[in-house]
Amino acid sequence: MTRDRLFHAEGGASFSEVLVAMTLTMIGLVAAMGAFQASERSLRIGTLATRALAMAESRIEAKRSARWDRLLLDDLNHDGVPDLVMRDDGTGGDVLAGDGVYSGSWNQDGVQLVWMVTPSRAGSLSASGRALIEARAAYAAGEGQREIRVGTLRANPLFVGSR
Repeated sequence: MTRDRLFHAEGGASFSEVLVAMTLTMIGLVAAMGAFQASERSLRIGTLATRALAMAESRIEAKRSARWDRLLLDDLNHDGVPDLVMRDDGTGGDVLAGDGVYSGSWNQDGVQLVWMVTPSRAGSLSASGRALIEARAAYAAGEGQREIRVGTLRANPLFVGSR
């Protein structure tokens, strides 16, 4: 076989073959882009869920470590000066005024945090033997809203060990 016949025998790809190859490549690229978008959305929601859980747990731990007489005060920026006084007035996350539940709220980085202190004796934290402390962190997840709830029960140190 001569050199000229070798080149003529090896024809290139036809136009239809190139078109089919390009179409398949584009379908693969579009599918890959969709997968990247889905994973990015899942990562964003996971990050918000982690942030919400960390904020709720942090607020619970702050309440667990606070002195009993300062349980209704919150130092949100950790400068030693209370930024928020929890109230039982039906505002700022408190559902009903005068129900004995003190609450505070805070928005940060896409998370709405509401925390509550419910003394065992309504209206008197100092006379209560214990208090229920709860934190709820809500965030947008896709087309809905998700919420994380954590809580603990704390004893008044004045009543611990007494009968």
